[in-house]
Amino acid sequence: MKKLKLSDENSSHLNLKSKIIMSVLVFIDQSEGHVKKGSLEALSYGAKVASQLGTTVEGVVLGVLNEDIGALGKYGVKKIYHVKNETLNALDAQVFTNVIAQVVEASGANVIIFSNNVDGKAIAPRLSVKLKAGLVAGAVGLPDTTNGFVVKKNVFSGKAFANISVKTDKKIISLNPNAYKIVAGEGTADVVPFNATIPAGKVKVISTNKARGEVPLTEAEIVVSAGRGLKGPENWGIVEDLAKSLHAALACSRPVADSHWRPHNEHVGQTGIAIAPNLYIAIGISGAIQHLAGVNRSKVIVVINKDPEAPFFKAADYGIVGDAFEVVPKMTEAIKKIKSQIL
Repeated sequence: MKKLKLSDENSSHLNLKSKIIMSVLVFIDQSEGHVKKGSLEALSYGAKVASQLGTTVEGVVLGVLNEDIGALGKYGVKKIYHVKNETLNALDAQVFTNVIAQVVEASGANVIIFSNNVDGKAIAPRLSVKLKAGLVAGAVGLPDTTNGFVVKKNVFSGKAFANISVKTDKKIISLNPNAYKIVAGEGTADVVPFNATIPAGKVKVISTNKARGEVPLTEAEIVVSAGRGLKGPENWGIVEDLAKSLHAALACSRPVADSHWRPHNEHVGQTGIAIAPNLYIAIGISGAIQHLAGVNRSKVIVVINKDPEAPFFKAADYGIVGDAFEVVPKMTEAIKKIKSQIL
């Protein structure tokens, strides 16, 4: 048997190649022609992952945008593949999966990143099956590439963490909202038109009911929520005033939605919408385990309840024991006063 001895030069060349085998592609999600906040987080995250791997990050946009796509370069993306077709303005997970797979094949991407929002949850698992790629859904940290490719994620409704080792050639990560800060700098991305084969959709949208509110609940950095302690829908004005003063999204507990005091799209919890804002204010909510499961990823939790034994106080960072009808208006007044002094 002949032995082949590599020179230092050849060995260095092979090591260099082994370090740059991965490339990163981020799905840039949009709604009504505007890029979603979660996608900006995914781009910032993707740029950092690409830096770890010694490569650059690319993006893919489906549909028609009302924004300057090239301007997204300030979030670290160097090239954006644009499949400009109006039929892609509305989500069809099967169609989106097919089109994104074509972009992945053309770009040679090994790491594909989504925001773990409604669209990402619908597309990423399908793409995982199609590409035979390992998927980490709900990532909360950057991958550890010192010994393989290990990604940290939430498990057990946010009560614990798991480190998932992905060993497939292609890897998919869906990043939890608000798990990674948006990093904006300078730069412009090259926008490359991509002519994809778009299959006929099997889903027909008959009507759309848009959620109310100035700030989308899933993208809000501040959420003001209330429960049965408000006693009735006629008292929701104090909650709305507080939310408006903070430019926050409105939410509610399940009993409130079930009683039709508030729309179901505002219901947060294990059986509603799971959120992870920077600040969550809970008013008149006892803190049942099902509710906590949907909000415990919030960075700061403030609880207002007149019952000092309310379970929610155990999970709170700050608690106010008092009548919501007295406390909340005073909070709103104080916030408005502070903001007026700043401005």
